[in-house]
Amino acid sequence: MSAVTTTTAAPATTAADGPRVRRRKRLAPGRRVPAVRLLGPLVLLAVWAAASAAELLDPGAIPAPWTVLESGAHLWTDGTLPNDVLTSLRRAGTGFVIGLAAGVVLALVSGLSRAGEALIDGTVQLNRAVPTLGLIPLFILWLGIGETFKIAIIAIVVYIPIYLNTHAALSGIDHRFVELAEVQGLSRLAFVRQVVVPGALPGFFVGLRLGVTGSWLGLVVLEQINATSGLGYMMFQAQNYGQTDVILVGLVVYGIFGLVSDTVVRTLERRVLAWRRTLSS
Repeated sequence: MSAVTTTTAAPATTAADGPRVRRRKRLAPGRRVPAVRLLGPLVLLAVWAAASAAELLDPGAIPAPWTVLESGAHLWTDGTLPNDVLTSLRRAGTGFVIGLAAGVVLALVSGLSRAGEALIDGTVQLNRAVPTLGLIPLFILWLGIGETFKIAIIAIVVYIPIYLNTHAALSGIDHRFVELAEVQGLSRLAFVRQVVVPGALPGFFVGLRLGVTGSWLGLVVLEQINATSGLGYMMFQAQNYGQTDVILVGLVVYGIFGLVSDTVVRTLERRVLAWRRTLSS
């Protein structure tokens, strides 16, 4: 009788645990469906369309979504929008790559060396305290008013959050891991590869998301300074002619760029840091 009872109770325990495991996986932050993030923008678009159809919005101030879509299609077919998009992508991409490399290198040097921290961290904190866009006049005097100063400003906007978050993650590595690495006799390179890099990755990805967003925010301003192409230039020209629909086209494109780039970074983060979900499940 006892054997029968034991055999019967075991499946019941498994069946009770099964839904809990599946429910925990569904609720894990790393398993959220990226498409859910589109719900908010879609609701905003629906409200905008409904208000425009009900004539609650002034068409001269806030054109209807279909008017903006029509203007965007016209700008695309005449070649204006593709050229401006490619120019903006090139500027943002170049500045982002430079800022990413600078932020990671400086964070590693500062986080792994006391001398490096003494030389670098205070300087970065000083740079952080100075409004980056306030450096524009000085950079124009140094680098001219062409493309170079725009890329340099974007690089600064990008490297600061990447440095700060990566450096904070390096400083926050549990000292017990350091002691364990010493006990195991890990070399300096092995210690960096097996302990430092995995420990710093969560903070690095936070800084990366902020850096991606910052590159687009800086680009909006910079492309209105002595530019002859780019989304910011297109919006500045539209402002001069009172073309609100063209300004909204530029804002929508910037928003799409920001959402897509952030989604790419979050997807990469989920893949690289999949081990965190495994440990928490």
